[in-house]
Amino acid sequence: MREGIPQFAGESSRTPAGPGLYNGPMSNDWSRFVGFVRRHSNFFITTHTRPDGDALGCQLGLAAALESLGKSVHCVICSPMPPRYDFLDARKQVVTYAGPEPWGACDAIVVVDTGTFNQLPGIADFIRGSSAAKFVIDHHQTQDDLGGDRLVDTTAEACGRLIYEAVLALGVPLTPAISQLLFAAVATDTGWFRHTNTTPDTFALASELMAHGANPSDLFEKIYETTTPGRLKLRGVALGRLQSTPDGAVAWTEIAVGDFAATGSVPMDTEDLINDPRSLPGCQIALAFIEQRDGQVKVSFRSKAPADVSKLAETFGGGGHARAAGATVPGPLAAARDRVVDAAVRVLS
Repeated sequence: MREGIPQFAGESSRTPAGPGLYNGPMSNDWSRFVGFVRRHSNFFITTHTRPDGDALGCQLGLAAALESLGKSVHCVICSPMPPRYDFLDARKQVVTYAGPEPWGACDAIVVVDTGTFNQLPGIADFIRGSSAAKFVIDHHQTQDDLGGDRLVDTTAEACGRLIYEAVLALGVPLTPAISQLLFAAVATDTGWFRHTNTTPDTFALASELMAHGANPSDLFEKIYETTTPGRLKLRGVALGRLQSTPDGAVAWTEIAVGDFAATGSVPMDTEDLINDPRSLPGCQIALAFIEQRDGQVKVSFRSKAPADVSKLAETFGGGGHARAAGATVPGPLAAARDRVVDAAVRVLS
């Protein structure tokens, strides 16, 4: 089993969830969440802005499980649905938040794959003001008090593992549809099982999901082998702007807000740009600077051991994991880049 002590959750072994379900050990005690689900009927499920495969796989996988229990479920996100992951939402359940109505009737709010208000723009005020019961399921180190119960396991390689455990704890069978969504969650958050957060347990979980109907080949083709001219052109712009410190330890690229119109791309097309500076020889901290329409700059942080970019991101009001984090800092772009690069150099020194 994975090492480490989950935050806000005790270690326990799972009791059998039902006939035909996987009966291996769980890392977390899901009794509080099971009780939470039993007490409520109208669920609002959300996740972080610009959701990735882990966020959407968790949101939609949990929604399917709750619906199988007869619950009413609304899947809402803070930003437009990323075209890359549109295929995951076959029923077009996910909608972009545009105000508190009609969500005021919900008696339960579940936040997955984030535990911070700054990752929930717009929706954060709704959560703060709602009288609905709240539950956070997350695996990131950086956490705010969102006003409810939470289960945060920072040893989980993806939030998808936690939703997998939650589904089994609820006694819901792993259908092919749920398995496909959770495989997408785990596979994307581990870089298709390449990142250092991948463990033997990760492959065991992948095997379990495949046994229940997940199709890795189909997922990989749709996520990584299907693109748009705009995304390719945007990557070309980012490659042309690759820079690094003289020793190569810190590398970065940047995208200006006008680049999207110039290339025919959309902001979500920046998701993988961080991988190029990270791949440079000698790079220990990689950065991607994405200028926003409001003049602020979104920064993605990646690192190789032992650098901890979650702490670096926290100094700029963000957070995340030791090897992957993010923050939004004041512009203009050039000034933001200089401040963050200088801070990264200090971290390494």
